[in-house]
Amino acid sequence: MSWTVLVLACILVALGAWAATWAVREALVRWCVYDTPNARSSHTAPVPRGGGLALVPMVLAAWIAHAAWTGAAPPGLGMAVAGATVLAAVSWIDDLRGLPAGARLAVQAGAVGLGMVGLTGEGSVFQGWLPPGLDAVAAGLVWLWFVNLFNFMDGIDGISGVEAGSIGVGLVLVGALAGWPWDALAPPALLTGAVLGFLAWNWAPARIFLGDVGSVPLGFLLGWLLLRAAIAGEWVVALILPLYYLADATITLARRAARGERIWRAHRKHFYQRAALGGAGHARVALLVLACNIALIACAGAAARDHAGIAFALAGVAVACLLGVLARHARRAPVPPPGEMR
Repeated sequence: MSWTVLVLACILVALGAWAATWAVREALVRWCVYDTPNARSSHTAPVPRGGGLALVPMVLAAWIAHAAWTGAAPPGLGMAVAGATVLAAVSWIDDLRGLPAGARLAVQAGAVGLGMVGLTGEGSVFQGWLPPGLDAVAAGLVWLWFVNLFNFMDGIDGISGVEAGSIGVGLVLVGALAGWPWDALAPPALLTGAVLGFLAWNWAPARIFLGDVGSVPLGFLLGWLLLRAAIAGEWVVALILPLYYLADATITLARRAARGERIWRAHRKHFYQRAALGGAGHARVALLVLACNIALIACAGAAARDHAGIAFALAGVAVACLLGVLARHARRAPVPPPGEMR
């Protein structure tokens, strides 16, 4: 494989994802599957929900096609594909009629466990700091949290596409600098292509939403890619690339837990949500996240070049600046409805 072939493949996947999203949107309209605004929503009009029905199969098909064409696949790819497929199926049911939080978490834990089986023997996620058994358990818990935080953060137009595409580009850059083989470079590149095709429909004002059928398996697949980077020795990179999402989701969850709120309930208290409600708007907030992510990609590249300490420090500064900007916009947001205070 060459860079030319990989770029052409990504363009083809992007076009396929764009066309598939159009077809899925038409079907969702016919089926009357909408995300209807409520007191906790960040949008004001019904929008078709279920774009993951186009995006996730496109990513998985691209990964499988690449593996079949080249005869090489990253270890554990089959387990990752199987886990994402199960999550997409269960999340689609959740989108249609809702499932108990405990049932969703159990299925997610099962998918993560399956994915960890595929990574067994590949190396240590925590680089030998933990015994092998504890390393696998800790990595699985981190992966499970990432799946959920990615779903939590899918609350305004374009933000999930920006985040997923940024992580994909960052992993391709780091992989190129570190000399990863093509079978390791292709998955994040192809995922980025599919995300860009979907983002054309999801950019503000969005004409379709991912739904849980998209955000949950997409978070799962990104978590798999990040864990593989950590196993390859780029654990600082695996922290830097999703650092804004990690910070926003974790800080917001901690604040809500400290106030005694029901942390599993939908809300509008993330930094990005409050900023959008405060007048910044969906597109501007997504662009601010993109600007921060570009800085994080640069920091990840520096970390891959043996400047991990300074790179992580600069990444923290970039995320802190973004949170500060979002918090400033959030001061003009309306007071959350009473239902969000429970």
